[in-house]
Amino acid sequence: MQTLFRYNWGVREEWYKWCEELPEEELVKTRIGGMGGILQTLVHIVDVELSWVRDMEGKPDLRADFTEYNSLQKIRELDARFRPEVESFVLAWHEGLERKILRDERPDGRVTEDAWGEIMRHIIAHEIHHIGQLSVWSRELGKKPVSANLTGRGLAAYLPGKV
Repeated sequence: MQTLFRYNWGVREEWYKWCEELPEEELVKTRIGGMGGILQTLVHIVDVELSWVRDMEGKPDLRADFTEYNSLQKIRELDARFRPEVESFVLAWHEGLERKILRDERPDGRVTEDAWGEIMRHIIAHEIHHIGQLSVWSRELGKKPVSANLTGRGLAAYLPGKV
């Protein structure tokens, strides 16, 4: 689990750097797919990760939206502010949390129950999905996308039991 979160965080940092090479108008331009644009999609990725973790921790949601986090710098600050909280949760992950249930009562009266292990995998897959959209947009802009390779990132150094 930790390896895939570290992968996503590393790739996200590379996308932030990639964004530095684009003019502001390209970063905020409305596009087809994703969350409507490059910066909007990055805010959404950070927000969803934090929201799910806070839900599992029983903490209030801090909903981040693009009206407040509307620049690359603000998104990076948001990520830097909340990454330690998410990382702490991820690093404390253990097998015993896999089947713990998050029960959510919706305003319409529906109740959902999701296993924490499924939620964690959803968070990982969610970011990878949106990173794919950023890759499509980068090609539309004639730019090389950030590599999606998991290999070659030195992530094995973080595997449990690694000496």
